[in-house]
Amino acid sequence: MDKRFLAGLLFAVSVVGFSLGASLPLVSLRLLEAGASTLQIGIVSAIPAAGMMLSAFMVDACCRHLTRRTIYLLCFGLCTLSIGLLEWAFSSIYLLGVLRLGLGIGMGIAIILGESWVNELSPEHNRGKVMALYATAFTGFQMLGPAMLALVGAQSVWVSAVVTACYGLALVCIVLTVPSDHVEHGEEGGKSFSLAGFFRVAPALCMGVLFFSFFDAVILSLMPVYASSHGFAVGVAALMVTVILTGDMLFQLPLGWLADRSERTKVHLVCGVVAMLIGIALPWLLQVQWLLWPALVLLGAVAGGVYTLALVLIGQQFKGQDLVTANASVGLLWGVGSLVGPLVSGAAMNVAPHGLPMALAIMAALFVCFARGAHRKAYRLRAAE
Repeated sequence: MDKRFLAGLLFAVSVVGFSLGASLPLVSLRLLEAGASTLQIGIVSAIPAAGMMLSAFMVDACCRHLTRRTIYLLCFGLCTLSIGLLEWAFSSIYLLGVLRLGLGIGMGIAIILGESWVNELSPEHNRGKVMALYATAFTGFQMLGPAMLALVGAQSVWVSAVVTACYGLALVCIVLTVPSDHVEHGEEGGKSFSLAGFFRVAPALCMGVLFFSFFDAVILSLMPVYASSHGFAVGVAALMVTVILTGDMLFQLPLGWLADRSERTKVHLVCGVVAMLIGIALPWLLQVQWLLWPALVLLGAVAGGVYTLALVLIGQQFKGQDLVTANASVGLLWGVGSLVGPLVSGAAMNVAPHGLPMALAIMAALFVCFARGAHRKAYRLRAAE
């Protein structure tokens, strides 16, 4: 295992997580204070997801013509520019949209290739732990975004300034750690499936990615708005996001360890069931605060587990060009979930006061249905052996 390369990828994804965790609630709260509706906030929050969707179609060309280091330098340079100009963008909704789109494209390519490369570096017996470490690095820094926002306030310029500085450090790290070689890229005929064909090959993994991307975007962009509308102060509402992300961060390594020592599809299914139950109970939990906070920690843990286990299972089932295609499909699905999440949840909140947890519970239930089928198939294969 190339530990230097792995360390560089972990730091790079940490900065991406930090920028996502800081900028999504920052933009949402700024727009809320400016009088925007939840639907308008949802639309703007969905623009980075559109960029992530576009990035899935750009990965193949990037790998064919550019080295790993060049790809990452371009991606992180685009992200640096998008965050660095953010403070000047709130006076123009069009400039804000362009910058958010650019951020989504840069982050999308970085995440797609980062997940592929980390999976390639992971030995099978430790794949769960290594991918959990990758997810923990992303989430650990992602949670710092809402925490910093709660500390300095949504109007402070420090948020975008600190994130921009972190992207500068990431660019230096990329130069020092990412190899300047080309990705091994076979011809088109070497693929077993296309981007769209991944859903036919692994529907449960697709639904897992869709659920978590939906969950992640909604929690970051609309959870503060939802909690504020039910009587919580803005600072406390932002803190709820940090608590959820803390649960995600703290429990990915234990879940990765468990996945390396038990049936991975079963762990995947259980995480989805628990997420669905907490989503259903969330309106009641808001009234029982001694139970609310531990439930939010658990919600973050199991929702993050759905995504982490999906990455582990992808690395277990696919290799070579299929692995790159699978992760490109993950990027596309992440964009779809992140795009649909704020739009659907924002509209649901306009219709019903508890539209947000209803939407989360429905998405979790859809994942559970597909995951049950995958677990039964894995059980039948083991029995046949």
